[in-house]
Amino acid sequence: MMMDFECEKSLLEYVRKSSPPPFLLKTYMLVEDPATDEVVSWNNDGTGFVVWQPAEFARDLLPTLFKHSNFSSFVRQLNTYGFRKVATSRWEFCNNKFRKGEQDLLCEIRRRKAWTNKPQSATQNQSAPKELDEDQRSSSTSSSSGYTTLVDENKRLKKENGALNTELSSMKSKCKGLLDLVAMYANSEKEEEEADERPMLFGVRLEVHGERERKRKISESARVLLSQSCI
Repeated sequence: MMMDFECEKSLLEYVRKSSPPPFLLKTYMLVEDPATDEVVSWNNDGTGFVVWQPAEFARDLLPTLFKHSNFSSFVRQLNTYGFRKVATSRWEFCNNKFRKGEQDLLCEIRRRKAWTNKPQSATQNQSAPKELDEDQRSSSTSSSSGYTTLVDENKRLKKENGALNTELSSMKSKCKGLLDLVAMYANSEKEEEEADERPMLFGVRLEVHGERERKRKISESARVLLSQSCI
């Protein structure tokens, strides 16, 4: 019985080592397919592959073999299998065991141990609260500054509004005075025409002493008030 168990275990281990991880096999199929060369293909010497159009790769190709369409998740998965991004101007990835025409080498690629990422994750988790506090303080400072600016702006607008109201009241007063003077002058003229007792000579009324001076003063007063209202 023990021998059968050992044989079964050995067989499973052999199958595992002789079969490439599904992720690598699927990625190899995408790169190898000539129909997808415009989106993803081997580099010039076949030592790596290039994702020429990341958006189309994530949208059209990833869902055909994977259960997601997230390009960032795909890149993180590559990193766990030891792939390196070898170009800054494009998404080119290389692994010594991932080569054009050498699919059998995929079996030699092993996933990195999960524990190697734990220290980094712990460090990130420890720094996260600090970064969050800094973001909150920055947001609070920004909000306080914005509130102070709004208060100052409101005070300025109230002051300007008060000055405009004062100027408007002054203009209304001047206009009223002008209208009253014009009305008074018009009524005076009308009354004079109705009750003009000046003597007539050959059908023309003679000017009474002082009448012309009175009319001149009224006209000057009207012009002064009109000029003040226009200032």
